[in-house]
Amino acid sequence: MIPKKTNSNKSPRVRVIQKLYSNLINPDDKIIYTKSQFKKFIKDVTEGTIERKDLIEETIIKHLKNDIDLDKTDKILKIIIFAAIFELLFKHNNPKKVIISEYLKTSEFFLEKTKIGYLNAILDKIGNILRKDQ
Repeated sequence: MIPKKTNSNKSPRVRVIQKLYSNLINPDDKIIYTKSQFKKFIKDVTEGTIERKDLIEETIIKHLKNDIDLDKTDKILKIIIFAAIFELLFKHNNPKKVIISEYLKTSEFFLEKTKIGYLNAILDKIGNILRKDQ
């Protein structure tokens, strides 16, 4: 998958989305993590999202069942939502606002403006539920 903008490879979350998309298309292929200052973060979020896919899906169904239909949602949008929810659930050192902001910036490489607005609404809602204290 090739993102829309060329300087995207510098963003660790763009790489996470690319790895997750690649895994969705070729689930039997080994995920390769190239040397980078963000390698640990990219690997943690990618592997964590894959390993906790069922828990993330349950979280979406529990809190967003009236807002999103996972069966009809665009694959790339779904991947971005899953990765963001993984971070909201398990990366407590990252503030909620930073996670949401970074995924919205990342989504600009993959989504149209209308879908980015929808993503913003979804992430705000789930972020407020999962991180009430922030």
